[in-house]
Amino acid sequence: MVQGQNLDNKLSEEYFSEVATCEMNKADMEKLGVTGGDSVKVKTSFGEVVVKAKEKAGTPEGVIFIPMGPWANALVSGNTHGAGMPSFKGIDAEIEPTEEEVLHVKDLMKRYME
Repeated sequence: MVQGQNLDNKLSEEYFSEVATCEMNKADMEKLGVTGGDSVKVKTSFGEVVVKAKEKAGTPEGVIFIPMGPWANALVSGNTHGAGMPSFKGIDAEIEPTEEEVLHVKDLMKRYME
C-alpha cells in the first residue's frame, strides 16, 4: 500500500489542474461569457469556491460537475446522514465569472482551518 505517494500527488500541479475545475455545457459557458480556463465562482448554501471552467461534451445544460476533492468539498454539507460520506449530487449552485484566482490546495485548506 502506497498511501503516502497518493497524498503527495494531491499537492501536484497535475492534480490541481484536473480537480480544481468545473465541467460545464458549452451553452452554459456561453451564457456566462466564459471560455475554458476562465475562473468561475461556484456558490452553494454550504460554501463557495473558485475553480476553472472546463467545457465538457455531454454535460446537460444547467448541470455542472466538479471532481471529488477539496474544491468540491468546499461546496457540500459535512453532514453524512449516517453514511460516512457527504452528498455530492443534486446540490443547487450559482455560478458567476470572476477575476479571482483558484486557491492552491494548501491555501484552500488554510481557509477552512481558520
